[in-house]
Amino acid sequence: MTYRVSFVCTGNICRSPMAESVFRARVEEAGLGDRVEVESAGTGGWHEGDGADPRAVAVLAEHGYGTDHVARRFQASWFARLDLVIALDSGHRKTLRRLAPTEQDAQKVHLLRSYARPSPDDHPSTSASHAPSDSAGDDLDVPDPYYGGLDGFEECLEMVEAASEGLLAAVREELEGRAI
Repeated sequence: MTYRVSFVCTGNICRSPMAESVFRARVEEAGLGDRVEVESAGTGGWHEGDGADPRAVAVLAEHGYGTDHVARRFQASWFARLDLVIALDSGHRKTLRRLAPTEQDAQKVHLLRSYARPSPDDHPSTSASHAPSDSAGDDLDVPDPYYGGLDGFEECLEMVEAASEGLLAAVREELEGRAI
């Protein structure tokens, strides 16, 4: 059975296509490409049909990631086929949870950075769980780089990469749980 993950930002031209590209690469590197589908969308339809922002494409390419992307708007009906909906900031999470047809669907929505693993020096943990921590007190937003320069896209990529390993571990855990 295929596990489906969708990354969601505002217009689906900056943050979510970057997250989609990075996570797809991690999934392929882990040998899970035949078991995990990765996609992205936006909460709004302003850029539907457009490619990713050229700055996002440039930063991804500079770091060895490809992107073949066409922006689209997230639809509530997609919850039925998705296992996990990854919001890039708390505003997206709130919008997506309101859009969810059921409480079970709303529970599929998590912030990307909630999967970032703290370094053992910063926050020692005895838990082996890879469950996200969407604590409201934490600043887990990936800032929107759209109105800034290339450095904002670099920062976005760093945040996405930092969270991708923890997200991959959580997805792998889910896949293993399904196999039991």
